[in-house]
Amino acid sequence: MNKKSANGLSAVSVSLPNLRKVGGLALFSFLIGTATLFPATGGGSTGLGIPDAQAAAPSSEAPWGNIPPVGLPFTVYGVDNVPDLHGNPAKTQLTLFVAGNQFMVFPKLVRAFKKTHPEVRHVFYETLPPGILAKQMALKGITVGNLHLTVRPDIYESGMKRMKKEEKAGMVTGKPVPFARNNLAIMVRKGNPKHIRTLADLGRPSLRLSLPNPKWEGIGQQIRASLLKSGGPKLVHTIFVEKRKNKTTYLTHIHHRQTAYRILRGQSDAGITWISEVLFQKKIGHPIGLVRIPAKQNTEATYVAAMAKGAPHAENARLWLKFLQSSKARAIYKEYGFTPPSLQR
Repeated sequence: MNKKSANGLSAVSVSLPNLRKVGGLALFSFLIGTATLFPATGGGSTGLGIPDAQAAAPSSEAPWGNIPPVGLPFTVYGVDNVPDLHGNPAKTQLTLFVAGNQFMVFPKLVRAFKKTHPEVRHVFYETLPPGILAKQMALKGITVGNLHLTVRPDIYESGMKRMKKEEKAGMVTGKPVPFARNNLAIMVRKGNPKHIRTLADLGRPSLRLSLPNPKWEGIGQQIRASLLKSGGPKLVHTIFVEKRKNKTTYLTHIHHRQTAYRILRGQSDAGITWISEVLFQKKIGHPIGLVRIPAKQNTEATYVAAMAKGAPHAENARLWLKFLQSSKARAIYKEYGFTPPSLQR
């Protein structure tokens, strides 16, 4: 349970004995490193007799950011690397559970928020699939490898459909705030060596696809809708049934990390992602290419945020919701390929 110390900050329990009863712990083990089979090699030393693993990381390894370390920088890619948990949960004054495809936006977004509200010095946020975050809220914790977290969120952010489920389940309170939109695109290797032009091309028997699992990834529903627009039920069946049976469609646990990673490692030829993810991979210099999906076949998502029920830092949560609607926040989202929300929910 969270307890407040004398300075008003939250202390986080790291005990979660019942979580291992939940199926799918292989997912959480995956989070400890984007690649489980590729340990870092080479590199220097910290001067303390500990290898400088960060300097030795292959460019395809997450977290794909340049966040200044606190204390000893020790990341061993493929062994000890947690790209979707950000900050210090023990000191948090605002905890955000965020749909993972916004991971590239948040370092700059949080900096801008702190500049606007300097009294909120410590922000902890998670960038995981909304379905996983919802389960984490319901079970009051998550296990990543050997790490147990029972930090309680102040804010939950997801697509509109998922948010309606959490409203019905009583996991959030108040009116959700729309703050951004996104569209789908096809992510391929730079130069598009497989000559993919349309969604229908993804039905080729030999083409290796990386797609999100609809069980916990909201984007899975949007992808299905776009495939129906392009090729009807036959294309959907080909991609999600026949190609899965033939092992040429791979369903991810964390699409915003795995799809790009699999393409970069040559394990997949293409994947359907949000266009913001493709633009980000290109922006940081990864050999990734973009195939646009026509508007008639595309499917849009609107992102919304709401205060979590029992938010430990309710006042700071309200500040965050107001900040998301500001021109400053929307300009940052636009920089990463998102568009402003529509006026109606």
